[in-house]
Amino acid sequence: MKDAKQRNIFFDPTFIILIIVLTVMGAIIGMQLITTLGITANTSIIGALFAMVLGRIPFAFLYKFRSVHNQNLIQTAISAATFGAGNTLFIPIGVPFVLGMPELITPMLIGAGIALVIDGTIMYKMFGSQVFPASGAWPPGIATAEAIKAGDEGGKKAGVLGLGILAGIGGAMAGIPMSAFGVAFIGNIIALTMFGLGLLLSGYSEFLFGISMTDAYIPHGIMVGAGLVAFGQFIYLMVKGSKGRKRDENDPVMQVNEDVEPDRSVTRTERDVGKALGFGYVAYIIGALLLAVIAGVITDMSLPMVLLFIVYAAFAAIITEIIVGIAAMHSGWFPAFAVSLISLVVGILFGFPVPALAMLVGYTAATGPAFADMGYDFKAGFILRSKESLEFELEGRRMQFFVSLIGFGIAIVMVALFHGSYFAQDLVPPVDYVFAATIEAGADSSVAWAIVLWAIPGALLQLIGGPKRQMGILFSTGLLLVNPIAGWTVLAGLAIRVAILKIKGEEAQNTMYTAAAGFIAGDALYSFFNSIFRAR
Repeated sequence: MKDAKQRNIFFDPTFIILIIVLTVMGAIIGMQLITTLGITANTSIIGALFAMVLGRIPFAFLYKFRSVHNQNLIQTAISAATFGAGNTLFIPIGVPFVLGMPELITPMLIGAGIALVIDGTIMYKMFGSQVFPASGAWPPGIATAEAIKAGDEGGKKAGVLGLGILAGIGGAMAGIPMSAFGVAFIGNIIALTMFGLGLLLSGYSEFLFGISMTDAYIPHGIMVGAGLVAFGQFIYLMVKGSKGRKRDENDPVMQVNEDVEPDRSVTRTERDVGKALGFGYVAYIIGALLLAVIAGVITDMSLPMVLLFIVYAAFAAIITEIIVGIAAMHSGWFPAFAVSLISLVVGILFGFPVPALAMLVGYTAATGPAFADMGYDFKAGFILRSKESLEFELEGRRMQFFVSLIGFGIAIVMVALFHGSYFAQDLVPPVDYVFAATIEAGADSSVAWAIVLWAIPGALLQLIGGPKRQMGILFSTGLLLVNPIAGWTVLAGLAIRVAILKIKGEEAQNTMYTAAAGFIAGDALYSFFNSIFRAR
């Protein structure tokens, strides 16, 4: 009955109108912030708060928005539109514009739109698997869910969350990345330690060693090595699981926290993941082929080079979203721009011509952000549906996927309609200038040797940590982000967490969990409104 009621919300005119209005707003916010500040704010919490306020307005037709599940659908939709328009679509189409190739903007938009839908579909098919379990940290998702729950339940939880939000806002105003502080109370301690060390090492490399690690392509090499091993571990988990205990969708095997009944976290079998991976690679190959044909880049290359471009673009898209998804699940941060840059550098070393490189980096940049963002939203929904049946959980996740597709569609339409006005004012995502400069500068053999050399320690670190800790991925993520303040914040948060657990015991974990969600939510709220003000 509840499942049917959840589906019926899609036939409610008020709900549909609100979804459309909010996704249009989300797309505008995404375009504005990515072109003026180079970032995309987390609008999930904003959407959730807006839905909570609507549910308290004393009109009968708005009463439905008191449901935490409907609030979850609303925040999912606006988040999909924001990240879709900003990160996934506007960044790719900005590359040919900066390179002076306006004829490639429309083909790039088509290719990025295809990649966006594939990206989200693969996350839907993989979330709840051994490799991307619902029990993963997914910190922004926790923050959104805790905000919605606190608004619904009130009481002590609301008080702790409220204090956490105030602390998050205050810390953010003081320049402290409070989302990093909150993550330290949630994620794997060893993985986050590597993340913090990477942030510190990259921030102080010139002071300590007299060189810029980024200029020497050290982080890129470590990420390549760690990423390839992570992909191998990804495949190994599927093969090992398929040969071990057989499970079906009604036999999940993990647990997330005391608020969630056992055996709910893994609802996808290894066979499901294998099918998703196969679907994704074939879909990305078709997308890369269409992109090459529409953009006309196949005329600039020989047949073997065209085949290499298509196969490599599809592989780069798959491995980009996996790396970005792993980093996002463990840390709440993801190096999407940096991983796309790595794909571009390798493409340069392959010898692809400039138009093909522009399409390549745009195509890979279109994968990852929506993948990670949808993981956050699924995590929020998973927590909010924790007291419901497994059937309700799976149906709710399906509904979230549908509203995400609406958000993606609105994002594509909005970017298609308004990108011209932004380009006319020379408003382009700043990272596009980095991509364009890299393409124009090219790369020599020293870059290739640096990547190969530093891929070795990255691979070893990832092997040592294993797929649960993801030490190589998290360390290289920290190296690529270059944010020493965040590094100190993560390590300080970990030290406080360990001390509290040692003094108070495991019973303190739930309170820390709620407070951490408040830190992340407060940081997101401040960052959002501050970004809007600065963009104006």
